[in-house]
Amino acid sequence: MDKELSDKISFISFIITMFARAYKMNKQDAYRYLKQYGGIDYLNRHWWTLHTEDPYWAEKSLYSVCRKNGGMR
Repeated sequence: MDKELSDKISFISFIITMFARAYKMNKQDAYRYLKQYGGIDYLNRHWWTLHTEDPYWAEKSLYSVCRKNGGMR
């Protein structure tokens, strides 16, 4: 596995964990929620930019994306 892919996986795993904590979910439910409402696609497309921000803002961006796609958390 190359370094960029490893970094991407690490970042996405970290943000899913942060999202789960922020919204009082377990990691599996957070992943399912993000998958259902476009958060995982957003992370895959924009992880490089998001990882340079404060993690708080990356998590808030995910919230906004999911909310725009019908998420209710």
